[in-house]
Amino acid sequence: MGGGILTKVELRNISNKYILRDVNLTIDDGQLLVLLGPTGSGKTTLLNVIAGIIDYEGNVLFDGKSVDDKPASKRGVGYVFQDLALFPHLDVASNIAYGMKVQKKPLSEIEKRVDELLKLMKIEHLKNRYPRDLSGGERQRVALARALAISPHILLLDEPLNNLDPLTRRYLRAEIRQMQKQLKVTTIFVTHDVDEAEEIGDKVAVLINGRLRQVGTPGEVFSSPVDDEVADLIGLQNVLICSSSRYIGGGLYEVDCKGTSIVVACEGSTISRIAIPAKEIYLYVDKPVSSKVNVYKGRILEVLSPSSSVVKIRVKVGENILLVELPKDLFDSLGLAVGEEAFVELKLKSIRVYP
Repeated sequence: MGGGILTKVELRNISNKYILRDVNLTIDDGQLLVLLGPTGSGKTTLLNVIAGIIDYEGNVLFDGKSVDDKPASKRGVGYVFQDLALFPHLDVASNIAYGMKVQKKPLSEIEKRVDELLKLMKIEHLKNRYPRDLSGGERQRVALARALAISPHILLLDEPLNNLDPLTRRYLRAEIRQMQKQLKVTTIFVTHDVDEAEEIGDKVAVLINGRLRQVGTPGEVFSSPVDDEVADLIGLQNVLICSSSRYIGGGLYEVDCKGTSIVVACEGSTISRIAIPAKEIYLYVDKPVSSKVNVYKGRILEVLSPSSSVVKIRVKVGENILLVELPKDLFDSLGLAVGEEAFVELKLKSIRVYP
């Protein structure tokens, strides 16, 4: 089943009076771009600019042609809002058909398209149900089908999986990715979830305080954040360069990071760098007896309390300096101070590997 027409999106010097500041961004035709940023960073506002439902300065181009003078109804954009906005008085089939009826499509065409989308989204059995009778995941599928019904040139997804449980979220994430590749519709997917961004995106754009801070593949952005704010957002403050790697069996490799040997799990062979989120590094006064790998003696260089609940500690391990984040009550219970020795543990499951 065909999707929309392949469309390239260009944003040139986009600003508005609320949050956005001089945003320049290109989304290639058929690409899935993840717009990643904290709450209040302007992600939804940027989608609304593309959709044409708020005022802005600058230019929005589809395939090199300005759409600035086109109203939202003429831009060929499918939009899944955070709250899904399904019509409670319409059944599933009628919700999906709504946009096509507004476009005054022939009834036979509408019925055919609805049946295609019910099958694509695997919700044929829900055809006659009402939104109140659907689970969160089912409502999400209906909202996606409704957005796709008009064969959009561009699909906008505003934190579409935000209110789902982790298992359903992970499952639907994979399905959205598969569907997008099948339909080849240019898609912008908004999230503040780093794992989601890394798993689903062809490209990731990081938006902080209304400004575009970094754009690249997930590997580029998550392994080489451009500044501390981006690093804090993606939780990868500790990026270590690996000079060598050696397979030790069982899917494990031993990598050398400035003379410190670290065991990592990896499916590849050559490992260029690893990253460990500051929140996932463990700190001890005494050497933990239960752990067999990745435990090191370090020295505390700095202790910062950026908030009443979190303490940031810089610890030197060999030639590497690691940033550790601990709840303040836990750090206080350890009784550690600058200049003292402590043991650092890097859990295998917490280490990101970049072949």
